[in-house]
Amino acid sequence: MINLTILGCHSATPRVNAFPTSQYLEINNRHFLIDCGEGTQRQMRKYKVGFSKINHIFISHLHGDHFYGLVGLLSTYGILSREKEMHIFGPKGIKEATLQMLKISESHAKFEMIFHELSSKESELIFEDDKVIVKTIPLTHRVYTNGYLFIEKDKPRKLNMLNISGYPEIDKADYLNLKSGKDIVLSNGETIKNSMLTTDPAKALRFAFCSDTCYKPDIVPIIQNVDLLYHEATFLADKQDLAKKTKHATAEEAAKIAQSANAKQLVIGHYSGRYKDISVFKTEAETVFKNVTLAEPGKIFTVKN
Repeated sequence: MINLTILGCHSATPRVNAFPTSQYLEINNRHFLIDCGEGTQRQMRKYKVGFSKINHIFISHLHGDHFYGLVGLLSTYGILSREKEMHIFGPKGIKEATLQMLKISESHAKFEMIFHELSSKESELIFEDDKVIVKTIPLTHRVYTNGYLFIEKDKPRKLNMLNISGYPEIDKADYLNLKSGKDIVLSNGETIKNSMLTTDPAKALRFAFCSDTCYKPDIVPIIQNVDLLYHEATFLADKQDLAKKTKHATAEEAAKIAQSANAKQLVIGHYSGRYKDISVFKTEAETVFKNVTLAEPGKIFTVKN
């Protein structure tokens, strides 16, 4: 299952009750923080995000509205006497910038910080455990930028206990082999096909985070068939020239990416402060792709297997 909590979803210009990019992702019982703009830890408190659950932080790029909250968050972890290591993924330079500020401010953060600095312009696997893998999505912005693709690992097959009960010879010691897809050979030499004893597992889910970037169709093969896609939409199509100049995307362009990738659902955000009514972003995107939702602080998107 995927639960995505929007902590902040606006662009850089400070505004009342508007927070820059940050998201809290729960996927397959793993917990990740994606980007960490100013005010992130306040939003985490407000929306009851468990600080202790986060062991991995993914930063897309080193513009302030995406990582200026990181030092404050890490410092708070120090005040809270965190002991567990923290893994931080982000562009080359994030380690120096973070540690220098913590050093100068004489932060209380004593836990180990493990930085995974990124520089490749090709998609690469950067995280893997027994539940989830994470790959980069190379984006094009004014500085080196990556999106991130979070993928549940394939789940084990489900035991069909009704059918299994018809074979007294099969016991609990065989269950692990059955879940991994293996057939069962009885003592008389008869082979029982796995498909007779198990059912297909729940579908593995995928979430793609793409912010900030200009319109970049070559990411489509990387994010093909994602269940949930977050894509920046800083401008509307009437500001296409400004979008190109600043290397951002329009709502229409975000929708084109979702359509081409066969995404199940599109969430758009990173709205420019020049727009007072964000509903216009949804209206524009829906001219291309129908299942569009606006990112708003505190909104939770849930996708079930």
